[in-house]
Amino acid sequence: MAKTMDFILPKMGESITEGTILNWLVQEGEAFEEGDILVEVGTDKVDNEVPAPVAGVMSNHLFTDGDVVEIGSVIAQFEESDGTVKTAAGPKSTDSNKVVKSESSVSKPPKSVKANSKATSVSNSYVNQDLFVSPLIDSMARKHHMSYEELARIPATGHEGRLRKSDVVNYINDGRPFQFAQAVNNEPDPTAYRIPQLKLDKGTGTIIKMDRMRSMIADHMVYSKHTSPHVTAYVEADLTDLVNWRNKNKAPFQEKHGERLTFTPLFVDAVARAIKEYPNINASVDGKNIIVKENINVGMATALPSGNLIVPVVKNADQKSLQEIAADVNRMANLARENKLVGDDIKGGTFTISNVGTFGSLMGTPIINQPEVAILATGIIKKRAEVMTKDGVDSIEIRSMMMLSLSFDHRVVDGFLGGSFLKQVALNLEVAPEKDY
Repeated sequence: MAKTMDFILPKMGESITEGTILNWLVQEGEAFEEGDILVEVGTDKVDNEVPAPVAGVMSNHLFTDGDVVEIGSVIAQFEESDGTVKTAAGPKSTDSNKVVKSESSVSKPPKSVKANSKATSVSNSYVNQDLFVSPLIDSMARKHHMSYEELARIPATGHEGRLRKSDVVNYINDGRPFQFAQAVNNEPDPTAYRIPQLKLDKGTGTIIKMDRMRSMIADHMVYSKHTSPHVTAYVEADLTDLVNWRNKNKAPFQEKHGERLTFTPLFVDAVARAIKEYPNINASVDGKNIIVKENINVGMATALPSGNLIVPVVKNADQKSLQEIAADVNRMANLARENKLVGDDIKGGTFTISNVGTFGSLMGTPIINQPEVAILATGIIKKRAEVMTKDGVDSIEIRSMMMLSLSFDHRVVDGFLGGSFLKQVALNLEVAPEKDY
């Protein structure tokens, strides 16, 4: 007798807690072999292909395309086979399966609200005065920056007027019609800030719907600005010696190691060395606790062919040679251009670099990549006339200058730490490596 097994959504990264079912590649009743890709799952980082742990026949899908599923959840059931691929007669239908599907399927808003919810008609919706917010709903609300006032207007289909996950997903898919809802209060707090309901003329033109990744990026940027009080410090670095060294060594470096020597590995190396001097910049915030990370994993913001950004990570950058860093940077940059980055490439970052100079920008004010507490932006390297002082004598020379800007979380990083770290990065970049290739 074939053994029925659960197919569990596996862990896909350190900070990833849920994924979106994008596409089932093996349908109910179809057979598969060990290692076959069963389903494509999207996260806020990358899309992942989830393989079969053993050979078998798909019994039933517990979630459908578009469902958001928590990591560790059972997303399907299958019958294990002995490795001989054969087609089953069709999916089985069990009571337990019906229960699971009813929880994950999209529910229609109720025509009326139960009496104990004390519903009131407001703007063609209702206000649930006895709203109960579970930890799951609270997590979803925080992720999408929903106020309790907005949650109270979502039609609830759960027991005794409770909000279910499918209710919130339904509401988000409908475009969040009550995103800027304000409290109905006969005696409003005169000191409370309320978003003005302005009827702005947004103009006409081609409408482009955000893709899933762009929507997630937008949510994360708003969340970061909402969560971390951003302060940005600036410093200027004289990269003349580093530029001259690279121009001299890039061809021998590639000939010797088979790797291109761009400026990015040099930036990663300089940042990693500065973090060792100021380890508290390599941290995250957990409530009232500051977690200073043991590893120095430097992320580099990279553009995908779609125009969206992703942050591949150079792991343990402080322990690697320039050759090893260059190999990591070049490998992940090539994978990003081909949309082939995998989950391990983009997880575990502790500090991020954004090279805005790639696009010709003099400098930038980057937004912190949560849950990190700082991010560095490097501007364009530009030649210009500078006053140089040697032995008390001033002269004008042509120097290669670059602006660096550090945005940091002022909850835990003060001006001294942020400024000292930024200056150390600049000092590291102003000194060329001693070794030639």
